Amino acid sequence: MVPAFVKSTLVFLCLAFALTVSTTPASAARIDDQFSAWLQNDLWPQAKAKGISKKTFDAAFDGIKPNLKLPDLVKPGEKATTPQKQHQAEFGSPGAYFAEKTIGAVTAGGRAREATNARTLAAIEKRYGVPGEVLLAIWGRETGFGAAKMPYDAFEVLGTKAFMSTKKDFFRTELLAALEIVERGLAPVGAMKSSWAGALGQPQFMPTSFLKHAVDFDGDGRADIWNSTPDVLASIANYLVHYGWVRGRGWGFEVTVPETVSCSLEGPDQGKKISQWAAMGIKRVGGKAFPAGELKAEGFLLMPAGRSGPAFIATPNFYVLKEYNTSDLYALFIGHGADRIAHGDSNFAGSWGAVGGLYRSDIAALQRALEAKGYDVGSADGLPGFKTRRSIGEWQAKNGQAATCFPDASLVAVLK
Repeated sequence: MVPAFVKSTLVFLCLAFALTVSTTPASAARIDDQFSAWLQNDLWPQAKAKGISKKTFDAAFDGIKPNLKLPDLVKPGEKATTPQKQHQAEFGSPGAYFAEKTIGAVTAGGRAREATNARTLAAIEKRYGVPGEVLLAIWGRETGFGAAKMPYDAFEVLGTKAFMSTKKDFFRTELLAALEIVERGLAPVGAMKSSWAGALGQPQFMPTSFLKHAVDFDGDGRADIWNSTPDVLASIANYLVHYGWVRGRGWGFEVTVPETVSCSLEGPDQGKKISQWAAMGIKRVGGKAFPAGELKAEGFLLMPAGRSGPAFIATPNFYVLKEYNTSDLYALFIGHGADRIAHGDSNFAGSWGAVGGLYRSDIAALQRALEAKGYDVGSADGLPGFKTRRSIGEWQAKNGQAATCFPDASLVAVLK
């Protein structure tokens, strides 16, 4: 739903607390004063021009000071730096993201709520074309089906980040959208509780996403993503449809990929008809055939851990799920979780190898080295996305190595 630098789920909240900015009381006071001046002299004129009343503005920021414990902040007068360590799934073993304790809670909780919400889910699927198990998986992954409490004031988070984060423009837009939510009477200031990234409600919508995608499905006259289960589920479905959800298709299939098929063929820009992938020797696990209706449709090779993990043929719907949180592992978790809700708990047939654990700075150095050699890694941001993975595979094959398509310490040492 939001960029990867923003949209971390509540699993990582405890990690955010560890990223404490060391600030003396004197410097904190100076930052508070600068923040107050910024609110009145910089943000308020723009908010006023967008139709925000002074009453709303003052109520939103009453008692608000910058929260210097939030991650990715740049104090006034300092320059942004890329952290050496990075608390994201992509930097540990990908398999850890699918720990049974985590995915089991989502799938068991999803099945428990499937029956009680059956009529609502059926009505949503009829209108939007998104299966109920997909909505349940997202709902469960984001906030534990609404059980997770949002510990932050959205205006504190968004205000702090709009004032002094590495992505000030992004958060400024979200802050203005949050003010609009209150101004339009869609939610009171007191209800604007959020994650550490500023995401709202049970579906964890950023404020701009709330304004675009939240819907009133229970017919009470307001879109309530905080308290109304029908509104929560329908809003998630509306979001997915906006980004191109294809009615009648699933998210993908786990497959086996023979050594004759290069892992560097991965990516949403290298799609083929599923019949073509099958002709190359790619097969569904368990001996199942690809559905006849899928053979002429487009599919994409997905290998989140390169040769060191399960492989998949993904449909365009996988990349719609990735719009909710721009992580391959997140989208795979949702797809796999939805399958388990619908068909019973089972793990991937392929196993996750002992990969990951590199510093983000190491991966960024590897990416810069590949860029210098003419490879397209997307950007040297330290995130091992599909362009980085396949670039690694291409370099390995060119240099007489077995293509693994995933960064490791030995590769960093050679290329860094």
